[in-house]
Amino acid sequence: MTKYIDFFKKAFNGEEVDLTTANIRSAVLLLAIPMMLEMAMESVFALVDLYFVGHLKESGYAIQTVGLTESVLSVMYSIAIGMSMAATALVARRIGEKSPEKASRSAAQVILVSFVITFLLSLFGVLYAEEILVLMGAKQEAAMYGKDFTRIMMGSSVVIMLLFLINGIFRGAGNAAIAMKSLWLANVANIILCPILIRGLGPIPAMGLTGAAIATTIGRSLGVVYQLYHLLISDTQIRIKMNYFKPDFELIKSIVKIATPGIFQFVIASCSWIFLAQLVATTGGENASAGYQTALRLMMFFMLPAWGLSNAASTLVGQNMGANEMLRAEQSVMKTVKYNVVFMVVVSLIFFLLGDFLIGFFTQEIEIINFAKNALHIMSIGFIFYGIGMVMVNAFNGAGDTWTPTWINLFGFWIFQIPFAYFLSKYLEMGPTGVFISIPAAETLITICAFILFRRGKWKTIKV
Repeated sequence: MTKYIDFFKKAFNGEEVDLTTANIRSAVLLLAIPMMLEMAMESVFALVDLYFVGHLKESGYAIQTVGLTESVLSVMYSIAIGMSMAATALVARRIGEKSPEKASRSAAQVILVSFVITFLLSLFGVLYAEEILVLMGAKQEAAMYGKDFTRIMMGSSVVIMLLFLINGIFRGAGNAAIAMKSLWLANVANIILCPILIRGLGPIPAMGLTGAAIATTIGRSLGVVYQLYHLLISDTQIRIKMNYFKPDFELIKSIVKIATPGIFQFVIASCSWIFLAQLVATTGGENASAGYQTALRLMMFFMLPAWGLSNAASTLVGQNMGANEMLRAEQSVMKTVKYNVVFMVVVSLIFFLLGDFLIGFFTQEIEIINFAKNALHIMSIGFIFYGIGMVMVNAFNGAGDTWTPTWINLFGFWIFQIPFAYFLSKYLEMGPTGVFISIPAAETLITICAFILFRRGKWKTIKV
């Protein structure tokens, strides 16, 4: 028992380990434990934030504003995720080559490019917050109510970008504990500040929805300050000097080459989920839509830790390829698959046995509960394949082969899932159930394609 506690402490504290020579099982778990805890905290925060906003006096306007703003911010998220993929791939490869200075230079260039892009987009959001809400479908009254929230969230999108991006840098370097702690700091601060700034406390006035935006910005800013300390001052493998920010156009070209398809991966999947949500609403009505969104929220609560575990494959592939240990890179992926499958089997059992109980936290409406339960039971059939597919996608991305999962997503989501969902729900008149069936069907197809392409091994030839 003491041995396991010591191992957990080692993973939590982020002790530096050579991931190209350590026992593969230990290497996977040393990365996976902090990555899963990082994503688990993100899951908790998403639910807590929704709770506070949902209990505002004008909750209808508030929830609509948050939803519309998040839709606009998804552009920022997609860029951040794409850039984070590039950062992880480049840093992991250089660390595997035992070139920490080159890894640090790569990290600095990714930050430079991301900062410039996000600054321009955030400036636009600050200047035209109200117009953006109206363009997204909000009525003038709702836009007036929510413009300050949108302005603050858009204005602080540079912070969102840095939080995602720098965590990708630390994950690539194998120090997932710093990434975990920065997100924990950001989210704990957010959870503490949210009720204080929304409702007021003592001399602090109640700011309503604007308070939620300020709390989020302060929390994430604290996380970024913690990251920058370790990036610029602390004695870690990645240590950035100010002259590393001088533009290196060859390196910037490599960054854009890796990041662009990474951005498309997120956009393709997001557009598919939006279409499915609309299809559920049009074929099943408001209760079906509410049930589907409830099921998705529960699913994501458990899926984010699984995604964190699968991130271990990205780092291990990148570092082992840098060390020219191709067999070890492949073995690391298969070991990560094994652990993720076990985790997803447990999640499936939880949903089958405790689905009703979990759904009850969100709603007491019988019809909504029935739709949510149906969605959960059907979607959980594919959880094992989700677990495998996540790892495969992260393995490709860690190798710098971001185009392969992009093409797989395009085929699986747009060419197969959307038409299949439409066919089942409309032509076969299965309604929302047809949409629910299309989700595990598409994920299974995506996983099979990804597994076949991974075994073919073209990713081993990618240079970054």
